[in-house]
Amino acid sequence: MTDATFTEKLVLASTSPRRAEILRAVGWPFETLAPNVDETRALDEDAVAYVRRLAQAKAKATAPRLEAGLVLGADTVVVIEGEILGQPRDAEDARRMLRLLSGKWHEVLTGVALVRVGKEAHCVVDHELTRVRFSRMSDAEIDWYIVTGEAMGKAGAYAVQGRAALFIEEIEGDYFNIVGLPVRLLYKLAREL
Repeated sequence: MTDATFTEKLVLASTSPRRAEILRAVGWPFETLAPNVDETRALDEDAVAYVRRLAQAKAKATAPRLEAGLVLGADTVVVIEGEILGQPRDAEDARRMLRLLSGKWHEVLTGVALVRVGKEAHCVVDHELTRVRFSRMSDAEIDWYIVTGEAMGKAGAYAVQGRAALFIEEIEGDYFNIVGLPVRLLYKLAREL
């Protein structure tokens, strides 16, 4: 790519294989460094404030480990009927989440933060919102999905790019946001920096 956006070193402050896969798919060279950030939600913190704060915290926690470049922090949650769903604690929590999502619309929110490391340190933060409608899932379908192991480690207990695609009826917005990284928003923020 000739765009200067892609010549600057990018560090992904995440161990998410899905975010890495999206960056590789669009040809954006990057390295990964795992951040050490407390992801506890603050009292009365809404979903937008939460994902934006965590994305920024991940990027800023990783930035001091570098001399130059861009650090990308991101955080994704699912919101249904006012409840924020992160990653399930166990199979029973995943089952509860999937029952909540069954037959309904929900929102996927991803906070994205970019920190420029170096003499002129700068940070930009934004978020993406995508609406998703699940089909009705029977208890047998939910049990089958949990047994696949795919529900674990995913916000809302599902992976749209995997077997959960069988239950997605409609999407309004950025598909890549559901996977975990709204790459168009990332590109826009990188160009702003």
